[in-house]
Amino acid sequence: MTSIIPKLPMRNKDTTRNFYEKLGFKPSENDFPGYLMMKNESVEIHFFEFTDLVPAENYGQVYIRISDIETLYSLYLEKNIEIHPAGSLGKKAWGQKEFSILDPDNNLITFGQAL
Repeated sequence: MTSIIPKLPMRNKDTTRNFYEKLGFKPSENDFPGYLMMKNESVEIHFFEFTDLVPAENYGQVYIRISDIETLYSLYLEKNIEIHPAGSLGKKAWGQKEFSILDPDNNLITFGQAL
């Protein structure tokens, strides 16, 4: 089986780590300067330092397929995690139920579940 691990830009390692911990991810035991690895039970995301990143110009994004989207959506609302203004939980024409958030560096994180 092949794994695909997305790599997203980050301006500040501590800010990124704290945000993704709030989402339920944990940092890897490995710690490298300018690089961060966050994972949960099924997903691992890597981040590379890009201190000159302008969030408004960042188009980084990742799509994460999950099996219980409504529970995750409710959990994030309870934790006051801001849902993307155009990314509320909803059924999509392509057969997915999805919602999206933006991280501190404007990386779009979309969660989806097959209908």
